Amino acid sequence: MILPLALLTLLHAYIGWRILPALPGMLAPGLFGALLAVSLAVQVLALAGRRRRQHDRAAADRWSWAGMLAFGAFGVTLTLTLLRELLLLVAPEFAMGSAAAVPLLALVAVFYGIFSARRTAQVKRVEVPIEGLPAALEGFTIAQISDIHVGPTVKKPYLQAIVDSVNALQADAVAITGDLVDGRVKDLHDDVKPLGELRSRHGTFFVTGNHEYYSGAVEWMQALRKLGLKVLHNEHVVLDHGGSSLVMAGVSDYGAHQFDESHRSDPDRAIGGAPDDAGLRVLLAHQPRSAEGAAAAGFDVQLSGHTHGGQVWPLNHLVPLQQPFTAGLHRLKQLWVYVSRGTGYWGPPMRIGAPSEITELRFVAA
Repeated sequence: MILPLALLTLLHAYIGWRILPALPGMLAPGLFGALLAVSLAVQVLALAGRRRRQHDRAAADRWSWAGMLAFGAFGVTLTLTLLRELLLLVAPEFAMGSAAAVPLLALVAVFYGIFSARRTAQVKRVEVPIEGLPAALEGFTIAQISDIHVGPTVKKPYLQAIVDSVNALQADAVAITGDLVDGRVKDLHDDVKPLGELRSRHGTFFVTGNHEYYSGAVEWMQALRKLGLKVLHNEHVVLDHGGSSLVMAGVSDYGAHQFDESHRSDPDRAIGGAPDDAGLRVLLAHQPRSAEGAAAAGFDVQLSGHTHGGQVWPLNHLVPLQQPFTAGLHRLKQLWVYVSRGTGYWGPPMRIGAPSEITELRFVAA
């Protein structure tokens, strides 16, 4: 804990060292310096406050809001400060003007980021061409939501708006591709109740993400089943749609075995026993890096999330260090992989350059 706090303090001091002396006038340096001091203090106090108030969820959530907002604003300001350093390497004459731009642009970016994260995700429509798709499955739709992270700053009204938007699509099936929650069932059971209202022709299917394993995955799987969701734990169901069959399969999170060996992600097991003549084989897998196993197992489509599309620029450039795909539709051998940017957010309530989405995937003949 001491090392992260020391690093956070040094980075705040770095911003002050690089920006304060170049700010114009007498008032601006003092004001910006005070904001930096408040930012650091709020983050430190929020961390301590959340830990001391675990018995009081409302108080702990307020500390989370304060700390995450401060951390998000700090992250944006640090990014702009580093970008200014690059500018000064080629144009040192802009030292004063660019210093003033940092807090102003940070303020604009923070307000935009909060608006982008807190609004209800917009519907993104994607067509997926499938070779040999039976006529009965032409136009089959799946509404995918992912990475909502119901928890300290995402509550029941936020989720209810998502559920209402999904229901308006009248999809053939709904898929929830993990990281639904950040917290225990006992704290969030009321907040996730809107999921029981999801409606589609074939029902709602859920697979675990890594955050479910931080929050008690087995308990959450049981709770979601009680709400009427079909939890796919390295298994599949066969959907009869107009006389043709569609295999809807799901695997546990790619890293689930680190928490419980019996939950090891297994695409082969998920498709085991599925009919050979199925017109479409869909795998729900939280992390895109399940794709190699999905392709080897013979799936046609994998739906994933996890990456948030980076959530806040320039983090999208770091995603490829861990995942093969960041967002959107991709091809791996015979497998189509669609990666959602997520329907909620994690950590700071901000999205910049990676808008949230409710995805309507429509399968068409290639």
